[in-house]
Amino acid sequence: MAAAFTTTHWSVVLEAQGDTPAAQRALEILCRTYWRPLYGFVRRHGLGREEAQDLVQEFFARLLEHRNLDTVRREKGRLRSYLLVSLKRFLASEQHRAGGVKRYETGPHITLEELLASEAADFEPAEAMSADRLYERRWALGVLEQVLGRLESEYEATGNAALFDRLKEFLVGERGLRTQAEIATELGMTENAVKQAFHRFRQRYRLLLREEIAHTVIAPGDVEDELRHLVSVLRG
Repeated sequence: MAAAFTTTHWSVVLEAQGDTPAAQRALEILCRTYWRPLYGFVRRHGLGREEAQDLVQEFFARLLEHRNLDTVRREKGRLRSYLLVSLKRFLASEQHRAGGVKRYETGPHITLEELLASEAADFEPAEAMSADRLYERRWALGVLEQVLGRLESEYEATGNAALFDRLKEFLVGERGLRTQAEIATELGMTENAVKQAFHRFRQRYRLLLREEIAHTVIAPGDVEDELRHLVSVLRG
């Protein structure tokens, strides 16, 4: 388990600065992971699309320029909590400006075209949520999305993209599920082979989920608590 903590999202926070390609890549990893939760929180506070986009962009730029490790410790080493507390403070300070939220011209440019392109479709949830709850919900779904993305890449690398698509149906509980026997026939496998494949699929998914959570906390002992919190958010 210790190996999972050699490179974490905290290291992104601590190292994503300067103009080097590595720093830019680190900044993009951080932004892609937490853009939707933070953006949704800001929109719930009444900001328009352009204002919210610019504010989150500037938030990341200033966060990485003025990092506060005391805040990190107060938030018990959870990146999820640290970013939300930091955003609330940043939003409050911006709302005190005489001219309101402005079009920002400073800070590094963060390329997020595909995230912004999909924003209109997924901003409004089916039920009304508070800003804090929306942030937590998007954080949890984002973690699962990261895990599935990693798992899909692994299967694609071994030429098993079709198998991944079928096994994912069982994992996410999609409606109209085909039976394992039907999948076996479709893929030219035995039913037992499909059953074993799904067992390995689910084990790997759980391992990657733990790794992804480990990337968002400081101490290994916090992983279980954060996993339980993620489950409670998804069930809420």
